[in-house]
Amino acid sequence: MDFNWLSVILFLPALGAAVIALYKNADEKLIKRLALVFTAIPFIIALVLFIVFDRSASAAGLMQFEEKYLWIAPLNAYYHLGVDGLSMPLLLLTTFLGFLAVLISWKVHARPREFFAWLLLLETSIIGVFVSLDLLLFFIMWEIEVIPMYFLISIWGSGRRGYSATKYVIYTLFGSALMLTGILCVYFTTHSLNMVDIASQGLGMMQSAMPAAAIFWLLFIGFAVKLPMFPLHTWLPDAHTDAPTAVSVMLAGVLIKMGGYGILRLCVSMFPDQAQQYAQVLIVLALIGIIYGAAITLMQTDIKRLIAYSSISHMGYVLLGIFALGQVSMTGAALQMFSHGIITGLLFALAGLVIHNVEVRDLRKLGGLARQTPVIAAVFVIAGLASLGLPTTSGFAAEFITFLGSYTSTAVAHLNVYTIVAIIGVVLTAGYILWMLQQAFYGPVKAEYNGVKDADKLEKVYLFVLVAVIMLVGLYPAVLTDVFKLGISPIAGMIGG
Repeated sequence: MDFNWLSVILFLPALGAAVIALYKNADEKLIKRLALVFTAIPFIIALVLFIVFDRSASAAGLMQFEEKYLWIAPLNAYYHLGVDGLSMPLLLLTTFLGFLAVLISWKVHARPREFFAWLLLLETSIIGVFVSLDLLLFFIMWEIEVIPMYFLISIWGSGRRGYSATKYVIYTLFGSALMLTGILCVYFTTHSLNMVDIASQGLGMMQSAMPAAAIFWLLFIGFAVKLPMFPLHTWLPDAHTDAPTAVSVMLAGVLIKMGGYGILRLCVSMFPDQAQQYAQVLIVLALIGIIYGAAITLMQTDIKRLIAYSSISHMGYVLLGIFALGQVSMTGAALQMFSHGIITGLLFALAGLVIHNVEVRDLRKLGGLARQTPVIAAVFVIAGLASLGLPTTSGFAAEFITFLGSYTSTAVAHLNVYTIVAIIGVVLTAGYILWMLQQAFYGPVKAEYNGVKDADKLEKVYLFVLVAVIMLVGLYPAVLTDVFKLGISPIAGMIGG
């Protein structure tokens, strides 16, 4: 496939954003239809690319659908795009959730032209992170995402939206500053911005002006802020709580996955020795994140804030799987990123429906909604059970593979003990998920909610589609793991995992 399909996927949402922003006389219905078209086409193309993606053993580590053009000659910077087994599923996930985010936002009536323009620009920036193979292009895409996120939260958010948006920007720019320093050190050491070449040369072994360990930490902290990793996580609950529903879906679904992707793509791939050297420390931080995140989730009474804190715990599993440094554990971590994106995206979509329809977000004031909103309640139960890792759901497949890979990995000492500690997080997850379901949907029926509407036809469509994907990955995880392995195996091979 010689056509530049990745460029089409990358720029169509941005083109749609420009069309919507400049089409001043368009009514609300036309704006939403335009947004739907400019997100549907990238999703369909990404799905086709995923289907035709070469899954043969010889494709391990190879970039597919590659595009490479000289961009800034003095810097040796290229417009270089491509996807391997690691980035292809994340590209598909981004376009999928980008399309659904438009449907989820169908009831947004305040300044729709600006809202959908920012939402589409956000999708382009996230796609750009996953398909960029040039460090400069990667960093630019990483930074662009901050702008739409700030406006989407600060204008269309709720509660302390200004504070949450500003806090998000400050944390992101702090991480970005460190990341840029790390990228410059990489460039001055290798005189290259080609992510594939740098990774294949083993940067950690090269002599540079700055120790390789220092560059590793500069890059890692930048990604850890986005993941987010304990103790760099405090921006996440505020951003999630105050963001509009579609933005929460994109934030939980794919934006925080940029952190895990960056750790795998840059930190572990380019610095395998340093990754192994500091794996123990990072695994301990992952365990703190798992237990602390789950424990603090148990204390939440705001339905969106509860789901937000659960993400901190679940991202701890991603960090554990990555720094267990085994092929199976890293494949599990990658699957966990995809699974969490679908499950938590669904949970935020459902929380948004509850808040919109009931106009209450305090779990202590909810109760008995299963009688008034049976569809929302049923899907919430499925999403909740998937989040706690019930068999046949994607949550179970991701956590099982991560735990199995971590327990059996020999790359780091005492991993079996660390894995058992991590499993405690599953027990805590069951506690807060079951408590949330009980508080919101069961118990005595409250008469004041008798007139509350259930999900309408459009809402049922995107809810059922997300449930179908959760079940598909849960019943047949190989649909993704066979692809992830092609991207993970070369990384694991550098470490001997």
